[in-house]
Amino acid sequence: MVEYKPLNPLEVPRFSEIRTFMHLPYSKEIPEGVDFVVLGIPFDTGASYRVGARYGPEAIRSQSLVLRSHNPVLGVTPFEHCSGIDYGDLPIVPGFIEDSYSAIEKGIFSLVEKGVIPIAMGGDHSITLAELRAVARKYGAVALVQFDSHTDTDPDYYGHRYNHGTPFIRAVEEGILDVEHSIQVGIRGSTYSKESIREAIDLGFEVVTSEEVFELGIPAVAQKIQEVVGNALVFVTFDIDFVDPAYAPGTGTPEVGGFTSREALQLVREGLKGLKFVGFDLVEVYPQYDPALITALLAANIIFEFISLIALNKQRD
Repeated sequence: MVEYKPLNPLEVPRFSEIRTFMHLPYSKEIPEGVDFVVLGIPFDTGASYRVGARYGPEAIRSQSLVLRSHNPVLGVTPFEHCSGIDYGDLPIVPGFIEDSYSAIEKGIFSLVEKGVIPIAMGGDHSITLAELRAVARKYGAVALVQFDSHTDTDPDYYGHRYNHGTPFIRAVEEGILDVEHSIQVGIRGSTYSKESIREAIDLGFEVVTSEEVFELGIPAVAQKIQEVVGNALVFVTFDIDFVDPAYAPGTGTPEVGGFTSREALQLVREGLKGLKFVGFDLVEVYPQYDPALITALLAANIIFEFISLIALNKQRD
C-alpha cells in the first residue's frame, strides 16, 4: 500500500499549501516504505559563468504543482506503485565546495544506506561528485547516464580541482564510476580545446554528441543508452542545458543547437526505461534567467518522469 504520495489536487488546490515537490509530504525522517525522496541541494558556487542555481530547488518545487498524478505516455500512475517524500534541502556551505561536498555526501548516504532512491534538485553540476561518492559507499562504482551539453571532465579550473566542469574526471579518478557502462549524451558547443571530447572518451565514457543524436535519431540513441548501461546499477544526471535555450533559457552555460522539451522527454522515457536506478539529479536551473519559469517547469516534468520510471520498475517487480 502506498502511504506517502502527493495531496489530491481535486481536493486541495494546486496553488495552495506549502510548496513541496508535487505536494508530497515533507519529512526529515525516512518513514518505512518510502521508495524515493526528492530533495534540494542549493549550492552554486562551483559555477564558472553565471550563478543562481541555489534558487533552482525552490523554483522547481513551485512549478511542480502543475503536475497531475498519471503519466499517460509511460502508462503508469506513479503513486499507485511507489511512495515518496520531499526531504527539503541538504545543508551546504555557500562559497566552500569541499565543506559542501562533505555535507552533501553525508546527507545522500543517510538516504541510500536505507535503500531509498534520492532525486536531487541542484544546484550547479559540481554537486554530482558528492552524490556519487555517497552512492559508491553503498553500492561500489556505478554506471552514469549523463544528459548534458558538456562532458564536465575538465582536469582543473584555474588550478583548482573542483567546480561544475570537473565532477566526472574526479569521479573516474576516485574509482566511483563504472565507466565501461557509462554514457554522456547531447555534448555540443564550443570547447576549450580540440581534445576536449576525446579526453572524455579516453577516460572510458561512451560519448554521443548532439549532432550524432540528430543523425542517428532518438530511438537509436535510447537503445544505445540501454546497451551501454545494461544490468549495471546506474546514477542518472540531467543538466538542464542539455535542452536548447529556446526551451530552457534559465541555465548557467546555455548552448544553442540542442533539444526540444519533447525530445528530451522522449530520450528520458525510452533511454532509461527498465534500468536499475540508485539515484538521480537534475541540475543547473537558474530562475533569474528563466522567463515565465519555463525551464523550472520542464525540470519538474523531467523529475516526474524519473518518478514514473521508478514506479514502472516497482510495477514490474
